Amino acid sequence: MGSAVTQGEHHVAVMAERAAANQVAPPPFVRGKWRGWLPLLVLPPGVVLLFPPHGPRWALMWVLAGSVFAGCKWLTWRQAHVAGVRGWRHAAYLTAWPGLDASAFLTRRSDLRPSGREWIAAALKTALGGTLIYLGSSWAFGDRPYLAGWMGMAGIVLSLHFGLFHLMSCAWRQMGVDARPLMDSPLRSMSVSEFWSRRWNTAFRDLTHRFLFRPLTPYLGVRGAIIGGFVFSGLVHDLVISLPAGGGYGGPTLFFALQALAVLFERSEFGAGLGLGRGLPGRISTAMVVVLPLGFLFHAPFVERVVVPFLRAL
Repeated sequence: MGSAVTQGEHHVAVMAERAAANQVAPPPFVRGKWRGWLPLLVLPPGVVLLFPPHGPRWALMWVLAGSVFAGCKWLTWRQAHVAGVRGWRHAAYLTAWPGLDASAFLTRRSDLRPSGREWIAAALKTALGGTLIYLGSSWAFGDRPYLAGWMGMAGIVLSLHFGLFHLMSCAWRQMGVDARPLMDSPLRSMSVSEFWSRRWNTAFRDLTHRFLFRPLTPYLGVRGAIIGGFVFSGLVHDLVISLPAGGGYGGPTLFFALQALAVLFERSEFGAGLGLGRGLPGRISTAMVVVLPLGFLFHAPFVERVVVPFLRAL
């Protein structure tokens, strides 16, 4: 799903202000650093060129998402400045953890052990997501396949991002590894900035902050870097969502462009005067901005041509 790659993330609320205050300079190009980008530049186009023309569109979606994620994983690992780390931990980061903060996973220790309640909550979310996938798969053969598609997508996000990935975080933190949950109670967000920068898919947030926001800020300013980060997210989602669907092009990019405009608006003097970013008005406006345009992100061609056939294949 778009959220599996993505998705999403942008560290804009706090780090934007730090970057503006400190005048963060773009990192210098280091000889050989380009090799870290090679899989990300080669794998997705290779998938598009080599995938069988008549293969299932849902399979193309998953392979594309996997290629993008693998490229991002390799990039963060190659450019992590670590030494003296055992080989098994490198292998674990590359294959057994969905986060994209290589330095944290490889070098930092976590004293935040998961409680029994946290283990149970993660397991329940995994089970609930699996139940929704099962129901969506059953309903996909009925007279409301579109509704079944949305149920299936909700189940996949819940079982993976909120469930299985949370269980993996618990397991690694139990071993003392710094592996924070990728989802941090997004329903508590009081602003669009907080939702995307702190609470939703922090793996993608870590990636875009390091490789997009920080390098772009000195050239485009904070506002330009925010827009650039969201537009990049939209293009990635268009690649993984719209291309396999063969339609709906531009919808995901429009969705993330709207998120960028909402972030800039709520950070403006007028937006602050309306109470955006705090209290009940902040929660309501955040929910509206994120939820109402979801039809642009997960557009009808994607649901009908990719998600529903995938659920039927299950």
